[in-house]
Amino acid sequence: MATATKSIADEIDTSTGIATPENVVVRFAGDSGDGMQLTGGQFTLSTALAGNDLATFPDFPAEIRAPQGTLFGVSAFQINFGSNRIDTAGDAPDVLIAMNPAALKVNLSSLRKGGLIIADSGEFGERNLKKAHYAANPLEDDSLGAWQLLSLDISRQTLEAVKPFGLGNKDALRCKNMWTLGLALWMFGRPRAPIIQWLKGKFANDQLLQDANIAALNAGHAFGETAELAGPLKQFRLEPAEVTPGIYRTVTGADALSLGLVAGAKLSGLPLFFGGYPITPASAILHSLARLREFDVTTFQAEDEIAAICAAIGAAYAGRLAVTSSSGPGIALKTEAMGLAVVTELPLVIINSQRGGPSTGLPTKTEQSDLYQAVYGRNGDAPMPVIAARSPSDCFDVAIEACRIALEYMTPVMLLTDGYIANAAEPWKVPNVSDHAPFPVSFHATPPAEGTKFNPFMRDAESLKRVWAKPGTPGLMHRIGGIEKGYDTGNIDYSAENHQRMTDTRKAKIDNIDRSIPHQAVEVGPQSGPLVVVGWGSTYGPIRQAVELVRAKGHDVAHVHIRHIWPLPANLGALLKGYARILVPEMNTGQLKTLLRDQYLVDARPLNKVSGQPFRIAEIEAAIMGMLNQ
Repeated sequence: MATATKSIADEIDTSTGIATPENVVVRFAGDSGDGMQLTGGQFTLSTALAGNDLATFPDFPAEIRAPQGTLFGVSAFQINFGSNRIDTAGDAPDVLIAMNPAALKVNLSSLRKGGLIIADSGEFGERNLKKAHYAANPLEDDSLGAWQLLSLDISRQTLEAVKPFGLGNKDALRCKNMWTLGLALWMFGRPRAPIIQWLKGKFANDQLLQDANIAALNAGHAFGETAELAGPLKQFRLEPAEVTPGIYRTVTGADALSLGLVAGAKLSGLPLFFGGYPITPASAILHSLARLREFDVTTFQAEDEIAAICAAIGAAYAGRLAVTSSSGPGIALKTEAMGLAVVTELPLVIINSQRGGPSTGLPTKTEQSDLYQAVYGRNGDAPMPVIAARSPSDCFDVAIEACRIALEYMTPVMLLTDGYIANAAEPWKVPNVSDHAPFPVSFHATPPAEGTKFNPFMRDAESLKRVWAKPGTPGLMHRIGGIEKGYDTGNIDYSAENHQRMTDTRKAKIDNIDRSIPHQAVEVGPQSGPLVVVGWGSTYGPIRQAVELVRAKGHDVAHVHIRHIWPLPANLGALLKGYARILVPEMNTGQLKTLLRDQYLVDARPLNKVSGQPFRIAEIEAAIMGMLNQ
């Protein structure tokens, strides 16, 4: 990759005139009605087909439909792709495609110096400039001198391309994103055929729109081929990444979670029930699972969050693998029912796709601020396992693990992702089904001895999980509920001694889970040393990249990334005490840091970010160097 002050357009093969960087970061930005997410998604498809490794970051406005051309209505899609290993969506774009002045204003500070701006000059009229708070047109003054500028009237070019189809200006300009995508495909040597095939499917019932969008796509591509502009418009060639042979597909976190839940159901031999209520960014899981009904999946969109989790608890009682999901505010509403799942000891997977808070907060932005809520956030002593996914593709394995723990220990499990993981995409190698060991469920079916009653809280001596009997099984009539039950009978029992025993047993059952989870491994670096960077969730990519950069400079630093948040891996305390300093980067005000201090009495130091944006590699690299230099 080029240095921070050198343009990728300078990395030119003089024999061909084509730039050959190892990786490139491109950001498409425009009004929320300009189709930037669709454009980015289709560019991602073409990039995956080209064999590059990639990571994406869709960045949505919070408003359902902000006034057109305003700063708070800007939608962006960033993709980092190349021939090397890609772990993040990139610190700073090399190319910014800005469809209007607001998109330029909002995203310019992120573009690295020397980067390329492609701007639709047709949208830089007086009205749009005023909405973006520009006193003068930045395309015509010297304010963009630190970057390369390619000012194109994309609007006019699009109108000319679709003119034969007789569309009105409004409908014609909706094809601008396809013209832009065509130009981007030419710039990076991507084939148009997969996009054309996709357009034929999308507009199968509207031949006019199908033809117009394909014409715009072809026109943008032809412009790159024929314009012969001097200056910044160049072609780039990125070699395919070296990957393990296999079948790959691009997945978002929501896609991978859904597939993992279905896989978990198949590995357990149970039908899957999902109860949910729409909320950003968790709704995508409901949408994805609804398309998988042929795998014995039942999806239920409830009237509210409480109904969604209570329906899932009912499904668990009836013998299904039960799942519910939400984001922070919805998880708060589910809290009482989560306590019910704990005290009834029913298996339930609860997915929290975290977003910025508190309250409604930042609905479309990412954060990791629900860790306290996941570990501690219920009334009474209500322990619950908590695990966290590190990336979109990792969601598949984490979903299976959540299903396993829930069923093997008869407990609700909290699975944490965040807005970045849920919406971002990356290549995923489709696993072989034999890679995952099955965990079949055995329902209790033996009636009690004559003259005795069935106790639903009979337990396995080792794991302490209670038996699971399907309602309606002959001789096994029973009741469970929120009121404390007797350890030996399953009947309501308020006695002090019984409550102490049941509370201790529920805690010990969750504590025992650390016996069946892997010991904590070191991702990068030594098993002991002067500094370890400890992370969880979506900070994995920037932490790993930062640690590797610092190690390449000759410094001794390690990276530990925690999947099992509660209970923590059995060896984690001893591992952390082998390092002189501990740095914990989090997109919150220091929640894992507090947990590590509480459990291990180690001097963990926080690196906090709560801007709604993921960490940049440079931010973590600077913090590491700062601690090493102390």
